Amino acid sequence: MRACREMRLSTVAVYSPSDRLSPHVQYADEAVPLGADQPTESYLRIDKMIEAAHRTKADTIHPGYGFLAENANFAKACQDSGILFVGPTADVIALMGEKTASRQAAKKAGVPIVPGTEKPLSDQLTGLELSELASAVGYPLFVKAVAGGGGKGMRLVHKPEELTSAVQSARSEAKSAFGNSEIYFERFVANARHIEVQVLADEYGRVVPFVERECSLQRRHQKVIEETPSPVVDVKTRQALAESAAALARGVGYTNAGTVEFLLDSAGKFYFLEMNTRLQVEHPVTEIVTGVDLVQWQLKIARGEELILDDIDTLVPRGHAIECRIYAEDPEVGFIPSPGLLTNLKVSAGPGVRDDSGVEIGYEVPVHYDSMLSKLVAWGSNRKQAIDRMARALTEYEVGGVKTTIPLFRWILCHPDFVEGKFDTNFLDRILATRDSEAFFNLSKEAEEVAILTAAIHTVLCREQKASNSADMDKASSAWKRAARLAGLRV
Repeated sequence: MRACREMRLSTVAVYSPSDRLSPHVQYADEAVPLGADQPTESYLRIDKMIEAAHRTKADTIHPGYGFLAENANFAKACQDSGILFVGPTADVIALMGEKTASRQAAKKAGVPIVPGTEKPLSDQLTGLELSELASAVGYPLFVKAVAGGGGKGMRLVHKPEELTSAVQSARSEAKSAFGNSEIYFERFVANARHIEVQVLADEYGRVVPFVERECSLQRRHQKVIEETPSPVVDVKTRQALAESAAALARGVGYTNAGTVEFLLDSAGKFYFLEMNTRLQVEHPVTEIVTGVDLVQWQLKIARGEELILDDIDTLVPRGHAIECRIYAEDPEVGFIPSPGLLTNLKVSAGPGVRDDSGVEIGYEVPVHYDSMLSKLVAWGSNRKQAIDRMARALTEYEVGGVKTTIPLFRWILCHPDFVEGKFDTNFLDRILATRDSEAFFNLSKEAEEVAILTAAIHTVLCREQKASNSADMDKASSAWKRAARLAGLRV
């Protein structure tokens, strides 16, 4: 919406009852209620989105990066209704959303892919047939959902005896999450890093790749911390990654913003993983090191403008940026969601710090949606300065009323392997498993004493205030009673 305001474009927000007081609703020029909290009756209702656009005479819809952002039917509905969809065409979304089809497209474009099955494996295959296919791929391997993403419908299989149960559970989860139980096999790449390349592509065949993002810090296949550039990618590998991402985008006729994801093994070889046909959550780190407003370019491309960016500039980072996804979760208790009322919110500030927040004091963190509160980004002239600046920003960030993942980030940023850039996609799960329930961030003795004293003072003041309020209520009640008696005597 800020991008739209800078472009002198009016905006319309849609919202569920839980989000009626959200900053994006208040920031927009107009807002349309969707009438229900459940996503299936609000943010996933294509007809309600189209209706809201027609009602407000909006000519363009930006799908964001959740819910309908990668839904081919939504893109098609926009097109059929004469509304510009800010993203690729429906056909391209469908192609790249089907994992085996996207692997075939990558292979056709000359992009290396992880060894695996080439077509979806239907539920009609026998156990013996599945076993033979798995043996051909090689163990260990992943069972993955064809329509999957976000770690859903994915199981790691170390040996043949685990295959049957892994296939059954992956199919079940995939059917529940995506309505499609088809799976495929993909060889597990040990000690791999998750590297992705942002691309922009216009309607005239021009594709511009950007400097890579390092997304290996994950918990259960969900990204936690992202940074750019990667601490292990050299200039030669960066160029090869960029060329592969651009070749794939051109090969499928891609337009607008997208992200090509790769696995990078310990030998420096990379393999295509998947393509996200939308703007990524972590896009701010790319914007900061390149100076390019990706959302503005999305809007320009959707309106038919030609890309005038130079890929030489977009592939040379200016400094280093790190992003922490701050969630309303309790990292001390298995990362369970922590919904509730935000009673306090003090965001970080200062040089090189950006906070993309979707909440404010008084906001009720709902149980219906993803629990992310904010994306905190820190920039530095080099990686060390970016880490130090993020560490400082995290100490300033205060959230009251709910638990957050801030203590986890402070703990990670102090870990020597993270500081030295020695990690892969399994790093965070490994160190969490060996933590032995110790606190993520231990206070010094002095700080602990201050915290205890502050809490005690707060408790006493609250009690005194409560007693005072009670006395005032009694006085007010007595006054009303006297007035009522007098009124009764007058009748």
